[in-house]
Amino acid sequence: MNALILASASPRRVDLLRLAGLEIEQHPAHSEEASIEGEPLEAMVIRLAKEKAQAVSARFPGRWVLGADTLVEGPEGQRLGKPADDLEAFTMLRQLSGQKHRVWSGVAVLRDGLGPSFAEGTDVYFRELSKRECQAYVEGGEGRDKAGAYGIQGEGGKFVLRLAGSYHNVVGLPLAQVLQHLEDLGLYP
Repeated sequence: MNALILASASPRRVDLLRLAGLEIEQHPAHSEEASIEGEPLEAMVIRLAKEKAQAVSARFPGRWVLGADTLVEGPEGQRLGKPADDLEAFTMLRQLSGQKHRVWSGVAVLRDGLGPSFAEGTDVYFRELSKRECQAYVEGGEGRDKAGAYGIQGEGGKFVLRLAGSYHNVVGLPLAQVLQHLEDLGLYP
């Protein structure tokens, strides 16, 4: 069987899929992540995951492609993607400080543009963060390429009091749910 193609540049997604024993080829999609006015975040991450998987699927006929997208829904419903700069990262962390937020990941597993897609949400509860602590974290650079400006699997994990849902979803891929879909398609184990 051919390796599963991952339509993502995320090293964290590669690590999670390889941890599960999957053979992965990485071919990042280069699609624009545009939002649609009034679109719920859950629907948005599914749409973006499908767009990424479809873009790569068109280049690899007959192959299974996994696309994924992760965004953070802030405490007041704001959409927090990857920060554009350190100031935006600092602002995001201050918004999340002492609050509950939800991490949404959309996933699509497609062959020739067709296949299942779904979204997973995980509630994350942050402790209160000082301005100095946020600034030090931002200066360390860990959150620059992550939705919500933090990585739970690294230093950002110290901000998390608890979570309700999939830990791996917060890392960037709801692994158990992905494996269930791959099993249903005969691709795992």
